[in-house]
Amino acid sequence: MPLEKLNQTLVREIINLKEEGRAKADERVIVDYLPPKGDKGPRYKLKGVDRDFIRLNSNSYLSLADHPEMIEAADTATREFGVGPGAVRFIDGTFKYHISLEERIADFVGKPAAKIFNSAYTSNCGLSLAIGSKQTHWIGDELNHNSIIRAMRIANVPSKNKGIYKHNTMEDLKRCLNEIPDDIERVIVIFDGIFSMRGDYAPIDKIKKITDPYDSKFKDGIITVVDDSHGIGAYGATGRGTPEFSSESPDIIIGTFGKAFGVNGGFIAASESVIEAVRQMADTYIYTNPLSVADCAAASKALDICDSPEGLERLDNLKQRVNQFRIGIEKLGHESIPGHHAVIPLLVRDTAKTHQLVKYFFEKGVLVVGLTFPVVPRGDETIRFQVNAAHTEFDIDYVLGVLSEFKK
Repeated sequence: MPLEKLNQTLVREIINLKEEGRAKADERVIVDYLPPKGDKGPRYKLKGVDRDFIRLNSNSYLSLADHPEMIEAADTATREFGVGPGAVRFIDGTFKYHISLEERIADFVGKPAAKIFNSAYTSNCGLSLAIGSKQTHWIGDELNHNSIIRAMRIANVPSKNKGIYKHNTMEDLKRCLNEIPDDIERVIVIFDGIFSMRGDYAPIDKIKKITDPYDSKFKDGIITVVDDSHGIGAYGATGRGTPEFSSESPDIIIGTFGKAFGVNGGFIAASESVIEAVRQMADTYIYTNPLSVADCAAASKALDICDSPEGLERLDNLKQRVNQFRIGIEKLGHESIPGHHAVIPLLVRDTAKTHQLVKYFFEKGVLVVGLTFPVVPRGDETIRFQVNAAHTEFDIDYVLGVLSEFKK
């Protein structure tokens, strides 16, 4: 068999991953959705498990994925144009729904233009290909998402043209700025808006205050970029994300429709010139089919809902449930990282106890994520909870009760 030798090697590599604690667990399969009933939020059924579950491991912060208006919008678009675009956008794969969504998201985040991608991951990679050059210097937070790190690698950024600053430490950011080589023409400072493992946020106002004085030193200036995938839709007074929360907008915003908005896809929002450069030079845009018209129609409807009284009500309930949960774990004497976002880490600081707690929650019908070494450093073992807008006061009290029982 042609693959026999490769299969043997890959099996050994997978065994090594398991021994190092880095292998992914078997994927559970969701087989049923139970809508909210009474004082309970939605529940989910898993294949082979005879009970239902509360999901506290979902990025669907506004709980919009099953919204009837979004389903109807996706269905209408699909019946009009079919289930797939049939070509990349340069070869007549652009439909009116793609353009409408780009205009809508640009307006939502307050930028002149936007370009949509299949994901925020491919958005990050596409941006690096479009605006990087041999005279570009990249500076990033040490806790940036893998997609940002991968984007720098795809753009072949050499180590001499890259700086990493300690997480949210402005003095270290300043150090990186002072160490930029003399031949640099363009500087890109890139960071997550919400750091998905911690729930804290990038202080964009402070970052801009540090970077602005350096702008005149470089031919193309200093460009600030935020990947606000976990913030957009779920953070700030009207869901505009980390820029709204920190009262400062960076030059370029990257985001996703796959979290708070409950659909698929990502986007880059910036000036018209940057977006045209992305259209012309981003391989992850040029050489792959775009989102379906169903995704685009549903995402546009999600943005409309966010700007409606219903959307603000969902956002308000999300804030209340986040506050309820944070107060609850504090009263129970557990350690967390301060913040206002729906990602709420519980610092367990012990690998065995983290595994025990994840298993205990599962047995009680609650799905959570446990983060242990080597995903996080030893001593930083964590349970990550993610609150959604469809969670009720009853749901959060139940989860806190499970946590209290485990502690006893």
